[in-house]
Amino acid sequence: MKTIALYSIKGGVGKTATAVNLSYLASHAFPPVLLCDLDPQGASTYYFRIVADKKHNSTKFLKGSKKIYKHIKATDFEELDLLPADFSYRNLDIELGEEKKPEKKLRRSLGDLSTEYEYIFFDCPPNLTLLSESIFTASDLILVPLIPTTLSLRTYEQLLWFFRENNLDSRKIKPFFTMVEKRKGMHRDITQEHTGKGGFLESAIPYNSEVEKMGLYRAPLNAVHPNTPAARAYADLWQEVLRLT
Repeated sequence: MKTIALYSIKGGVGKTATAVNLSYLASHAFPPVLLCDLDPQGASTYYFRIVADKKHNSTKFLKGSKKIYKHIKATDFEELDLLPADFSYRNLDIELGEEKKPEKKLRRSLGDLSTEYEYIFFDCPPNLTLLSESIFTASDLILVPLIPTTLSLRTYEQLLWFFRENNLDSRKIKPFFTMVEKRKGMHRDITQEHTGKGGFLESAIPYNSEVEKMGLYRAPLNAVHPNTPAARAYADLWQEVLRLT
């Protein structure tokens, strides 16, 4: 089982769109695949037209094992399952704070799934929290989408600093650019300076209105319009991720 987190300190960077499309692509190559929506806003859950069971909550999620199995839902796409988010996930940090080793809790909770899924993707909430630390420990790879701006680069440096200060393995972190608009000088300059260098991936996701329309399709872009520039970029990103895992 390979675990891949889509994580960013900053919101609004295309994290969920990437998680949805990569998990869809992975399900064709290495079925079955599970996408865990860990954000209480539940954007991935919404995209897949799924509603969490009323009995599903943050406490049961942290208990793991059978408490997780019974709440996993099949999506409309073969070999792609979803563990939906619940608004109670906003309490995960409080509940993790009561654990003896909170940074290891997520890996333990999902341990039984290792025989069921080839890949597990995490759609993560923003900010640095106890849940984030648990995600970092549970993930084999941490993909960090960045809009090519100075503020996004600053949040990336903050993430690297956090890993250094807490003796975490920063080799897991793989940043890439998203929502790139080549007509903007800053976007061009930053992508040219960093793409494929210093740990940055070669793949970049262009700004494309079709990505925004995923909220209307409520489906992966790569399933609905696979020949759009953004969909092709997600396919390239998946191939690059595949080589890393």
